[in-house]
Amino acid sequence: MPLLLRLYLGFAAVSAPFWRTVLWLRQRKGREDAERVSEKRGYFTLPRPTGRLLWFHAVSVGEAQSLVTLLDRLTKAHPELSILLTTHTVASAQALAQRGLPERVMHQYAPADYPGAVRRFMAHWQPDALIVAEADMWPVMLMQAKRAGLPMVLLNTHVTERRYNRRRKAAATNGYLMNMFDQILVQDAVSLERFKDLGAPAEKMHLMGVLKAASDPLPDKLEERATMQAAIGTRPVWLAASTKSAEEPLLMQAQALAVAQVADLLMLIAPRQKAEADKTEAAARALFPATAIARRSRGEQITPETVVYIADTIGEMGLWYRLTPVAYTGSSMPVEGMVLTGHNPFEAIALGVMVLHGPQIGDFAHVYGRLHAEGGALEVASAVEMAQAVTAAQDPAFRAPFLAGAARIHAENMHPLTMVVALMDDLLRDLDQSKPV
Repeated sequence: MPLLLRLYLGFAAVSAPFWRTVLWLRQRKGREDAERVSEKRGYFTLPRPTGRLLWFHAVSVGEAQSLVTLLDRLTKAHPELSILLTTHTVASAQALAQRGLPERVMHQYAPADYPGAVRRFMAHWQPDALIVAEADMWPVMLMQAKRAGLPMVLLNTHVTERRYNRRRKAAATNGYLMNMFDQILVQDAVSLERFKDLGAPAEKMHLMGVLKAASDPLPDKLEERATMQAAIGTRPVWLAASTKSAEEPLLMQAQALAVAQVADLLMLIAPRQKAEADKTEAAARALFPATAIARRSRGEQITPETVVYIADTIGEMGLWYRLTPVAYTGSSMPVEGMVLTGHNPFEAIALGVMVLHGPQIGDFAHVYGRLHAEGGALEVASAVEMAQAVTAAQDPAFRAPFLAGAARIHAENMHPLTMVVALMDDLLRDLDQSKPV
């Protein structure tokens, strides 16, 4: 066992008071769910169902949302199966509650990574297998799952260049933890090679593609959409989705330039961090009067005077995409002193929305590369280019070739889901043969 991991486990063994203090402080700051924070200390708030139980773990909103379609397929195919989905963040719990989980899928907060919390969690839930999404590898959690003899799968994982460079400093620990898994499903070939260099076992790794690409469209809100559509009427509209506060002044500049060309153009903006929506509003107020700005969280309505509508609520992205013909898919515009890493385009593509993005797409370079090869997305690098794109994209004839290219890529994207469903079917069959319920 690598020395760094030994040191971590040594600290974890005596860290219960530390975790209790951290959780208490976070709760006081409103960053924990007061009614459910005990789940992070390993105390359950739901009973364990009878029968087979698979434990899926994800970090936060995006990782958890990418699993929902898979979990729906599994529970429909296996009526006797229950699934426990754990995450760390309040935002993830809120987003999943807004979206709604499939039948027999339960959400709990993951236990903090110290022995007492994980032991209590394991004793109550007694999962039959652990499936970790992307790369949230907590050593105590993995150690206890391995000790309990659980089959373990790491799926939909990838490593960005920045994360790769950081992990190289602890490659032995990374390799040791990844070797605990029985199978590792990697999003792309670049990540697979990087993981090999970080000590991951090559014989356990397989390419799968991006699971998010095969997800069902985000859920709709029919009544809300009808109300919003009535307020928008026939106005041209565009969406800036999952934006970072640092890039939002530039996006507001783009809207100001676009409005000069199309006077009644409406901008919907859904910031990635809803807690930072005050910054979004400040960026808008720097260019537009207060009467031209409305905010969803305050219950403000879209009026003919509204130029910027701030969609600062959780779990409604499916609504916003359905109201627009074109969307900037966020977190990718050039910002001085920062390197943004992009956001996935699949939510937009699944709903037939034309995709715009900036040049900083490090986390999704492979995905956007495929889109551009088919003419399925448009890159913009400045406020001027953004303004030109959103005004041009109001014309269906302009959007048509981009949508056709994106549709071709979307049709190819079912493979990751098919592959993982087959893997889970095999896992459940092996469990039934080796450990009858």
